[in-house]
Amino acid sequence: MIYFDNAATTLLKPAEVFRAVQNAMRTAAGFGRSGHQPALRAGELVYQCREQAAALFGIEEPERVVFTLNATHALNTAIHALARPDTTVAVTGYEHNSVMRPLAALGCPVIVMQSPLFQPEEAVRAAEKAVETGAKLFIINHVSNVFGYAQPVEQIDALLAREGIPMILDASQSAGALPLEVGKLHSLAAVCCPGHKALFGPQGTGILLVLSDALREPLITGGTGSLSERTEQPDMLPDRFESGTLNAHGIAGLSAGIAWIRARGTRQILGHERRLIAKLVKGMSMMPKVQVFDGPGQCGVLSFRVNGLSCEETAGRLAERGVCVRDGLHCAPLAHRSAGTFETGTVRVSVSALNHEIECERFLEILEFCLRN
Repeated sequence: MIYFDNAATTLLKPAEVFRAVQNAMRTAAGFGRSGHQPALRAGELVYQCREQAAALFGIEEPERVVFTLNATHALNTAIHALARPDTTVAVTGYEHNSVMRPLAALGCPVIVMQSPLFQPEEAVRAAEKAVETGAKLFIINHVSNVFGYAQPVEQIDALLAREGIPMILDASQSAGALPLEVGKLHSLAAVCCPGHKALFGPQGTGILLVLSDALREPLITGGTGSLSERTEQPDMLPDRFESGTLNAHGIAGLSAGIAWIRARGTRQILGHERRLIAKLVKGMSMMPKVQVFDGPGQCGVLSFRVNGLSCEETAGRLAERGVCVRDGLHCAPLAHRSAGTFETGTVRVSVSALNHEIECERFLEILEFCLRN
């Protein structure tokens, strides 16, 4: 099997992740609920992961690391905390439904900052126009889950910091695979990311980095194990946003995944993924029927489509030969409208730090065979 669907979830994990989950399931009970040893062990594992995540993202206060179910949960929490029905929100033209649907549910006026693929200068100009138009909150997709296109976050941040406008960063495709030091981005109010993608954690884990005290209203209230005598939700972090029993077993695996990443470095991981993508682009560009969507600064995600063959059929033929990719709109119809691929969708190839060049070579051989038959 060749697993190239890492933008959905990483199937291949470091061995340390499996061991951490298994050990936690044997030794860790409910986090923050009791004083016996298994409960205290869960607390240790959860706090270790907060420290690992804080170190990865350059945060001095581990309590600002809030655990969620996934990136969608984190995004909903941040959006509902910062936006109201009358808040004008600016988004890139490459946002996921995890952003667009919560905004639609709130009824927020939305400015879509349209700019072409792989043209960061145009993205900055679109952000400037959104500020002039009156946007009060920006939500930026760090890396497109469809095209691997990285937004010029540093330049947009400098603009927003001058204007005093907060930013929510959707780091679903960048966390763990792209260097991200939040202390250098001064407009950031929140960063949202899943645990189950490039951070190599299990499914059912996610992270919300609460970087602004403006995030006060929790999406969910309930038991936190703290201040139990009160009916009001605790106001301190991370308790304010962590109601209900945490997935301590999954968080233990997430902690091991982050530790594995930190030992190697995100710059090394990014370089590896870009080499794999470049190899795929070179090979597919030599196939006359294949249209590849690539450009400068592309990360570990690549879309393509085949003339005369639907994306569903292309992905199906690959799947029959043991190649795991994704086809369709990838839960990001806005991105496809922006790129002109809404009517057809694309086939998406996404690599991880655990993929190898030989898999790319084999993929190209199989794709060429599929196109001949």
